Amino acid sequence: MAESLREILDAAARGVFPPADGGTSVVPQPGSRDAGVIAFTAHSVVFTDEADEGWVRGTLASLGCDPLAAAMNSRFLTAFAQRTGRATDTIDVLLTGAPLPGCPEVALTEVADPGHPRVVAARRRRDGVRVWSADGGVLVLGRGVGGRLEVAVEVAEGARHRGLGRRLVTAARQLAGGEVVWAQVSAGNARSLRAFQAAGYRPVGSEALFLRP
Repeated sequence: MAESLREILDAAARGVFPPADGGTSVVPQPGSRDAGVIAFTAHSVVFTDEADEGWVRGTLASLGCDPLAAAMNSRFLTAFAQRTGRATDTIDVLLTGAPLPGCPEVALTEVADPGHPRVVAARRRRDGVRVWSADGGVLVLGRGVGGRLEVAVEVAEGARHRGLGRRLVTAARQLAGGEVVWAQVSAGNARSLRAFQAAGYRPVGSEALFLRP
């Protein structure tokens, strides 16, 4: 089993996952900004510097629920937030997309303005943010949890149902410089999930990310 979150993520991107043994791994945070929980198939990873391993395992054991789902149980997530003084927005589906050759089929213009709303919003959760605008959409790339390359897109209401979302997330794979691209999508956002999967991304787990208020 890998010892750092980055090693776990890099292995998952290659299709090598923690053992499906119903267990939980507790590893240090990759940086001061990000703490959280990632659930793979029958194995969870808790990354934190503010809750020791004994507390994590004791709290999970006290829930009295299916151990395969304990780390994503709302009671554990609430206790984790209280223990660390952090907050989470939602549980996301975690997807990866392998890099692609070639140029994006959608016309993109890079946004250099550091005050652009999408740049400002992205920098709260990512480093090295780059933003491109398209006719009816926005594409964001930046380094998030453990330094992984993450993508986010926004499609205007009037440009939806035309395949723009799929083209934007495909473009992210072409702009990745040979790296795997990661995406976090709310589990209820079926439209976005369909776009990512149509663009060749595959789900690898779920994630609850905790940030300081």
